[in-house]
Amino acid sequence: MTSLFVTGTDTDVGKTRISVALMRLLAESGYRVAGMKPIASGCDVTPEGLRNDDAVQLSQQATVNLPYDLINPYAFEPAIAPHIAAEQAGIRIKIDVIQQHFEQIKQQADSVVVEGAGGWLVPINRTSTLAGVAVRLDLPVVLVVGIRLGCINHALLTVEAIKQCGLPLYGWVANHVEECDESAAIIATLKVAISSPCLGVVPVLADTETVTTISLLD
Repeated sequence: MTSLFVTGTDTDVGKTRISVALMRLLAESGYRVAGMKPIASGCDVTPEGLRNDDAVQLSQQATVNLPYDLINPYAFEPAIAPHIAAEQAGIRIKIDVIQQHFEQIKQQADSVVVEGAGGWLVPINRTSTLAGVAVRLDLPVVLVVGIRLGCINHALLTVEAIKQCGLPLYGWVANHVEECDESAAIIATLKVAISSPCLGVVPVLADTETVTTISLLD
């Protein structure tokens, strides 16, 4: 394993924070590391063009210097579903383009951490979802589970969908997105139900704090 696709049980479950932590771990293992955010909505207008905070964080953690447009080929200003943002902009998101960018990044890095948008089956156009991107890139998957009421169902449905796509689930991360009295019981249930290993349990963190409680498999 040198590259990974990071997905989540929903939007706002901490995919970027976990992706950055995985990149740091890979860099500490001696790899040249890059991040990729193929599709991002909710971008800021800057003099250099549209910029997404998630993609910027991935770029800042990378150990290789890459152009922003290579890291984030599809950027949209509205913070809405990517396929809707793309339709409003008159753009069709193409998996071929994402794959071409990924291959270019791979030429300059040993490890690429690719962060999805929203959950596993978020549409990117009228016929494809983000799952199709992961399949085309043929990457093992890390699932970020936002620990809160209802996450068991979301997690197990996502695990099943990943299996149906034929990709290996490298592992999953229990990320506390809010205080939850039942979190220990939830995590224990998921550890039994998900055959892939739990890579770590992340507590509720302030925006300025970094993740130090996850690990890569040997």
